[in-house]
Amino acid sequence: MGPEAAKSFPGQEVIDPVAKVDRPAARARQAADYGRRGKGYVFGAFRPATGEALTHPYSGRTTANWIDFLDRVERWVPAEVGTVYAVLDNLPAHRGTDARLFSLVHPRWEFVFQPTYAAYLNLIEPWWKVLRSLALKGRRFETWQEIETAVEKATAYWNAHRHPFVWGRRRRHRPKRSPGVAAVPGVR
Repeated sequence: MGPEAAKSFPGQEVIDPVAKVDRPAARARQAADYGRRGKGYVFGAFRPATGEALTHPYSGRTTANWIDFLDRVERWVPAEVGTVYAVLDNLPAHRGTDARLFSLVHPRWEFVFQPTYAAYLNLIEPWWKVLRSLALKGRRFETWQEIETAVEKATAYWNAHRHPFVWGRRRRHRPKRSPGVAAVPGVR
């Protein structure tokens, strides 16, 4: 997830839910937030079958940070798990020499690179949306350390309430449609 900067993140709270005669109910408004108060990146790993997640903040998306994160994930994934599939985008740090050496040293790892412009194939992308909602939405951060703390707390909250993550759109209950005037009689 990233880059994320220390700034104000818009929320959805209604500031005055009761409409008055002279004005309707309104959502909260924010002034433009201009400021450079620090930025960074959050790397994440996700187990869809259990819903368990691991995140760690870094100051940049460097190869050294990527290898450090892979080492953290290696310690996080139980030893009895056979093959670890890492679904990755095409960031140059993911394809570097150090990443290839990591895969040689850890033979249970298999890197799967998603096609360009196909972020929807990566199951962690919808989870990032959930994490942003839990950690950042409707809050103002003065420093990058505050964002790190918020992401850490949101990940802990998610892991305490985790559930298997279902890939795809939200399932909506739609009533069964009745045949229209163009329906052939006797065919359903």
